[in-house]
Amino acid sequence: MKVTTPRLTQNVLTVEGRDTGEPVLFVHGNVSSAAFWRDSMAALPGRYRPLAVDLRGFGESDPAPVDATRGLRDWSDDLIELVEALGLDGVHLVGWSLGGGIVLQVLRDRPAAVRSVTLVNPISPYGFGGTEGPDGRLTHPDGTGAGAGAANPDFVARLKAGDMSDESPTSPRNVFRSSYVKHPGIADEDFYVRSMLTTRVGEANYPGDAVTSAQWPGVAPGKHGILNAIAPTCFRLDDLHEIDPKPPILWIRGADDVIVSDTSLFDLAHLGALGVVPGSPGTPAQPMVTQTRAVLERYGPYREAVIDDCGHSPHLEHPEEFRRLLTAHLGEA
Repeated sequence: MKVTTPRLTQNVLTVEGRDTGEPVLFVHGNVSSAAFWRDSMAALPGRYRPLAVDLRGFGESDPAPVDATRGLRDWSDDLIELVEALGLDGVHLVGWSLGGGIVLQVLRDRPAAVRSVTLVNPISPYGFGGTEGPDGRLTHPDGTGAGAGAANPDFVARLKAGDMSDESPTSPRNVFRSSYVKHPGIADEDFYVRSMLTTRVGEANYPGDAVTSAQWPGVAPGKHGILNAIAPTCFRLDDLHEIDPKPPILWIRGADDVIVSDTSLFDLAHLGALGVVPGSPGTPAQPMVTQTRAVLERYGPYREAVIDDCGHSPHLEHPEEFRRLLTAHLGEA
């Protein structure tokens, strides 16, 4: 269904005949859409009302621009308006990757509206790139190492062109196979690649405007678009532990994630340490998982569940274990 609020029109996936019950709102990650939640939604017990939203710039929602200077609040404010427009009371939020950061921002800004939170391989509460240590301290004041300049230009070009092939390591299909999941061969791969290709490409959306820096590795966050919105100069949650009330958080992650990791293959600092990006002055990798754990330990009521032999997408790679963990958490909230 399409839901129009003062901010934009959002596309929301539902399950036929499931328009009552406790609302569970699924929020997808970067370069994807609500379609990635299709099977998880259908598998929820009947007492729940599953919904999954296409974020702005993805799927069939409006390709509204992303003001990166607001961090993730363009998306979190969209979700808050959606929840209000649908009259959802005490919503369970489930966020994957980028969506994990977005639901944490909703929790930070409207804790009383949230019944529970489930994080699935979420980005760090200190953004993506450009930080060091468990406290997320900036490597450089301008966030050097993060932002749209870190995107692979060939991947961006193939995404824009709607490339469904596997002819290049940087094609969306091969990025899905090598990074979204640990083992290739996920059922309905075409379905998920088509979902990736709904990403709106440009300076206002993905990846955003690229800005150079005099410091290694030569890129810094701009003011527009997705990868700049998750830069640590724009998004960081230092005060999540101060909110009240504090609904319970379940943190599910794949043990072998190469995107969100303490040694992420998408972190320029770690690639520099590996010699893939030349000229590294020894900048350490961003410890993304360690940072999330530190923030949640300060927060209080949370549980971490690690799924072995699993990459960035537990809901696709180990669906039965994912549904078991999620259903148990929803039932306890």
